[in-house]
Amino acid sequence: MIYVFVGPTLPAREGRRELEAVFLPPAAQGDVYRAALERPAAIGLIDGYFDGVPSVWHKEILWAMAEGIPVFGSASMGALRAAELASFGMEGVGVIFEAFQRGELTDDDEVAMAHAPAEDGFRPLSEALVNIRASLARAEREGVVDVLVREALEQLAKELYYPERSWPALLGRAEDAGLPPEPLRRLREWLPRGWVDQKRADALAMLRQMREYLAAHPEPKQVSYTLAQTDAWAEARRCAGRLESGSREEGEPLPREALLEELRVGGLLPRVRAGALARALALEEARQRGGEVELEAMRRVCEAFRREHGLGELPQFEEWLVAQRIAEPLRFFRDETWVRQTELLHATEVERCLPDHLRSLGIYGPLLDRACRKARTLSRSGLEHPGLEEAGLEEAALWRWYFMERLGRPVPSQLARYARGVGFGGEDELRRAVLRERCFLRLEQELEQRVGEE
Repeated sequence: MIYVFVGPTLPAREGRRELEAVFLPPAAQGDVYRAALERPAAIGLIDGYFDGVPSVWHKEILWAMAEGIPVFGSASMGALRAAELASFGMEGVGVIFEAFQRGELTDDDEVAMAHAPAEDGFRPLSEALVNIRASLARAEREGVVDVLVREALEQLAKELYYPERSWPALLGRAEDAGLPPEPLRRLREWLPRGWVDQKRADALAMLRQMREYLAAHPEPKQVSYTLAQTDAWAEARRCAGRLESGSREEGEPLPREALLEELRVGGLLPRVRAGALARALALEEARQRGGEVELEAMRRVCEAFRREHGLGELPQFEEWLVAQRIAEPLRFFRDETWVRQTELLHATEVERCLPDHLRSLGIYGPLLDRACRKARTLSRSGLEHPGLEEAGLEEAALWRWYFMERLGRPVPSQLARYARGVGFGGEDELRRAVLRERCFLRLEQELEQRVGEE
């Protein structure tokens, strides 16, 4: 058995023409370790995750080789890791690997690309900087551009955020920057026949080298190092689990019935099913509209989502993505953007339907009665807008009362994030509602005491 991790660099069907292997989705943290547990003849690393999902550990590659398994790398994440671990015995292949090893390339974004999810074959949605460099170098050799234009275009490409890199974007920026129009015109006409896909070429070269290496029936990989068995590594291995050789599907990490059982036994299924239905309908409407999600809109939604969930620090965000089994962050946040945009379009309709939804749950009447009673009680006492003095509590005590006594949970460290997460406009709006609740319950209690005394 041979495992190869590949995605936007090379379609798996093309890879199989060069090497008979199991082609897995781009590698995330722990995937090489899980593959090594299956004791394959070799592991090939082409594509791996850079942004949003924790990347392949160096130590899991070192562990695989220490277990006698040769590990090859090229083209993308594989080229990066091979350059970093070549002295330990990882086999690097290709022009990109060699450039990283010589120090000519140093940044991850040289090979990073945005891509479609697994169901769309990891189709590239942006151009890799290494491909742009290789294409421009060829264009210079063939006299399409001179060295000054090439260097200026490379600098402009480097300045683009990697998901936004494309030839149209680059040429548009070049025009805005005032580069000579004639070489840009020649380059635009030359690109369809002259463009260089260096990542694909390196990936195919690695597969051919793996085939030739294994055809010689080599002995198990020998290494000169001893892997330190730290507590962190032991915990990482414990959490990694076993390899799933199919396409990476975040939605069903468990058999469907097992997941449903957990929801049922926790009493969560009705509420979760209603939310899932609303999400499905929002996504279906977005697809029918046929609109594409702009990267800037997706970025704003991602930032808002991280604020709402207290995931401002990148390590926290990465841990959350792993914990939620989100292997395709772009797909998740594309859908989240669609859902939020659809919610905004139908905000009025949702409010109109809310009473009937509450009636279907059997809670509309009691909620309405309580809301009316609260309004009357506070109005009669002149406490429509109470403050801390009227509530009889200092602010810290107010929050302890509300969260610990009323809700039975700790006080959130980020009140503004909690407030937005439950539908308030912010911390001030939450505070006003909690003060009203505190005063209302105190007045209700006083009324009950007076009735009891009478």
